[in-house]
Amino acid sequence: MSRQDILGAWHDHLALGLRRSPHTVRAYHKAAERLLTRLEIESFDKVANLSSGKLRTHLASRRADGLSNASAARELSALKSFIGFARAQAGHEITDAPRLRGPRLKKGLPRPVSPDDAIGLAETVEALAADGWVGARDRAVLLLLYGAGMRISEALSLPGSVYPLGETLTVTGKGNKQRIVPLVPLIREAVDAYVRQSPWPVMPTEPLFRGIKGGPLSQGVVQKATARARKALGLPDTATPHALRHSFATHLLGAGADLRSLQELLGHASLGSTQIYTKVDAASLLETYRSAHPREQDD
Repeated sequence: MSRQDILGAWHDHLALGLRRSPHTVRAYHKAAERLLTRLEIESFDKVANLSSGKLRTHLASRRADGLSNASAARELSALKSFIGFARAQAGHEITDAPRLRGPRLKKGLPRPVSPDDAIGLAETVEALAADGWVGARDRAVLLLLYGAGMRISEALSLPGSVYPLGETLTVTGKGNKQRIVPLVPLIREAVDAYVRQSPWPVMPTEPLFRGIKGGPLSQGVVQKATARARKALGLPDTATPHALRHSFATHLLGAGADLRSLQELLGHASLGSTQIYTKVDAASLLETYRSAHPREQDD
């Protein structure tokens, strides 16, 4: 069997068997391709028998290429899945990948996560799901929280009547207060992917996001899926679905958004609730200053 045969089978398993998103298929396929090329592997059996030491050496070489902690953690997750698949193809009874812990990421401030980690959480939630449509659903929910600043309760209460999504969405928040939030193409594409794969048709009077039995999707299900993903990525326990909304606000503020606009996007009744993000952003700047300024390092 050639290297391309292995990669072709892995691609089909992800795209057709697990029905992962094109982005996830691309990322996981590239991770496997790098492993096979660097270690000159051309059989499922050799992948199946790959030791933790060799896998660790490969990841160390990737880190030497400039891979960040978050990206290294995602690559390890992809390779564990690939090795598990290879073991199944080679006929091994044990399909678990070698036990190897990913890099621990610096906690820093407890609430917001970086843009890279926010997207990584959504992608990893999808990759770790048992069913393709469930993974697509959970990814779409998390992207709504990070990309549109929605509360998880707001995302899960969206009715089917909002679909198909446009460039903006009217959200009903606390106190039945409505606001309009913009939707970037990534969010709309993620929801489209979920709807295409879902076994439950979109009904105007039913929730847009369904549980496995067709009922409303619960917050607990999304929270548990996020907990599995953050563990795989080595993120702190503070990387929750609600932290994605905090991250949305913090990153917009850091990019120059004014408080009044941010207040409208978040659906805060008072400006005082929004002003907390100025403290978070200021704290981020202070930590960056302390870690980079030579006089601070000399103290």
